[in-house]
Amino acid sequence: MRARLEEAILGTVGARRDMVRRSRERSPLGPHENVRWRKSLTHWRPSTERPDKTKEEVEQEVLVEGNLVTEANLVVLDTLEIIAQTLPLAEARDSLLGALLRVLLHSMACAPSALYLQHSLATQRALVAKFPELLFEEDAELGAELCLRLLRLCGSHVATIRAHASASLYLLMRQGYETAHSFARVKLQVTLSLSTLVGTSRSLSEEHLRRSLRTLLTYAHDDPELHHSPFPEQVQDLVFNLHMILTDTVKMKEHQEDPEMLIDLMYRIAKGYQNSPDLRLTWLQSMAQTHAARGGHAESAQCLVHGAALVAEYLSLLEDRRHLPVGCVSFQNISSNVLEESAVADDVVTPGEEGVCSGQLFTEQGLVGLLQQAADAFTAAGLYEAVNEVYKLLIPIHEANRDHTRLATLHGQLQDAFARLAQPSSGWERMFGTYFRVGFYGGGGGGPDEQEFVYKEPSLTKLPEIAHRLEEFYAQRFGDDVVEIIKDSNPVDKAKLEPSKAYIQVTYVEPYLEAYELRERVTDFERSYGLRRFLFCTPLTPGGRAHGELHEQLKRKTLLTTAHAFPYIKTRINVVHKEEIILTPIEVAIEDMQKKTQELAFATRQDPADPKMLQMVLQGCVGTTVNQGPLEVAQVFLAEIPQDPKLYRHHNKLRLCFKDFTKRCEDALRKNKALIGPDQREYHRELERNYQRLREALQPLLNRRAPPLPPPTVIP
Repeated sequence: MRARLEEAILGTVGARRDMVRRSRERSPLGPHENVRWRKSLTHWRPSTERPDKTKEEVEQEVLVEGNLVTEANLVVLDTLEIIAQTLPLAEARDSLLGALLRVLLHSMACAPSALYLQHSLATQRALVAKFPELLFEEDAELGAELCLRLLRLCGSHVATIRAHASASLYLLMRQGYETAHSFARVKLQVTLSLSTLVGTSRSLSEEHLRRSLRTLLTYAHDDPELHHSPFPEQVQDLVFNLHMILTDTVKMKEHQEDPEMLIDLMYRIAKGYQNSPDLRLTWLQSMAQTHAARGGHAESAQCLVHGAALVAEYLSLLEDRRHLPVGCVSFQNISSNVLEESAVADDVVTPGEEGVCSGQLFTEQGLVGLLQQAADAFTAAGLYEAVNEVYKLLIPIHEANRDHTRLATLHGQLQDAFARLAQPSSGWERMFGTYFRVGFYGGGGGGPDEQEFVYKEPSLTKLPEIAHRLEEFYAQRFGDDVVEIIKDSNPVDKAKLEPSKAYIQVTYVEPYLEAYELRERVTDFERSYGLRRFLFCTPLTPGGRAHGELHEQLKRKTLLTTAHAFPYIKTRINVVHKEEIILTPIEVAIEDMQKKTQELAFATRQDPADPKMLQMVLQGCVGTTVNQGPLEVAQVFLAEIPQDPKLYRHHNKLRLCFKDFTKRCEDALRKNKALIGPDQREYHRELERNYQRLREALQPLLNRRAPPLPPPTVIP
């Protein structure tokens, strides 16, 4: 008998062996060919099943399959319970227990049946009661994942599943309190899990989840053993915080179609967790995912950089390591906004105490992961210069760990980034966004009142596009007869507005840099990154009209300063300061001539040269049909010496602008002559004749100099 059993176990005899032998004997390839299946030798045979089945038969098959799946899951659950019973005698008890709980959590996440969930939750409660040290002393990540699964089940549409999930969650908190006399870690993990669900799940049932939270309060109130302890009050505080998060969830669903309001709400929630780094990091990651889903890779990268700066700040409080960034200060070259992630005082938050900053991301590997994600997002946004700054923080970490494989990968990615920057560019490959000032007035329908923002829109966005989008959205929200778009950019007089309406004013703005900033910021990236000041101009005349004659044309320059620098973790930023400057007619003329001179210089120095653009700029400068062109400007402002000595400086400045302008025209004509073909010789000669006539007409006006200013009076 023993020999027969050994033969059956080893497979030398038995039904399976006989079946394999018979199949090989019938094979056309011979009995010794070890082939399981060959496509060329497989013959199609029509199915013997009836293609048309009745509804009852289909339902019966589905029921049988569902029961079979449930039975298989229950077999797995029985196996896990058998292993759990033998764990106290196992040598590697801790590792086996962690693997056991991970398998159980994975099975709960695979959309099983309600019957299996009831049994699996019962098993989970037994494991937590039998091995509490696993969740409350050792593996914090398992506890966080368990809280996430339980909260997801607390929002189930099936009442039985909600009841079991609520019981499991309450017992988890109770066990944590009894183990450490404080369930601060469980409280933080539950709050983090709900924040993650709110930011990522689209099918979260807020109503059912609120019912489960009320069940937790009932359990805490009716628990006789802990009735006189602080535990019920702590549960009540936790449930209150969870209700506030759910209230924010409702608001987020209301603004799902308004990306700016949605991000603003998430930003406000993250700002409220300034003293809770774990929760703030969770919301920063949710914001990064939201931006990436909408194609805002630059903003997504900023969210990840803020998260990495937050982790670095708290790692520096735990231990001083030379190869790690020294808090937020090390991230200033990436963004000046990261200083807001500076750690709060030690008496408010102490890393590592009661579960604070104990997540997997608050480690060196977590920091590396966030920085790498930020570099990938910067690459997707085309901000290769920022990729270099991120890798300046990553490379020392990998060098300290002697991770040469990762170093080789990083240097290869850096080579690709610099190679793209070294390629000749026409300026159209990388567009860094378009900016608009949006003002809300009136507050009709409950909207914002007297608030101004600067919006960052995708490249090449036109003013009518954003105006139409905002008008359409707020009209759907408040009503077509409530929302009205203000067409001009003049200052809004609230006295002329109807209080029952909401007004929106949209204005295109340009980044504004001082002269010293322009000298320091040479490249297009440097002049489009880290922007806080924006400018828009409005023409006006003393009579109230927008445009008039040259001698009466004024210009209002409005300078806006935002609370943070673009790009930021959100796409619209509040305007915190506004400055208005009214230019006199001669100052307007000076700016116009400087602009024409800059256009000529750019068209002349462009590499590769663009003959069409060069000729267009030349025609606009020396063409005889140009209304209010350079000659008319000179005749209006340079024909006579101003009587007011205060205008002498402007007179001389405009005269020097014209001298520079004529020199640039001459350079542009010389460049155009070298570029044109034989068919454009006559056109070029016409441009030269126009230039000569312009120069001859300007000559006497440019030689008329204003008298020098009187010396300043010295008061003894």
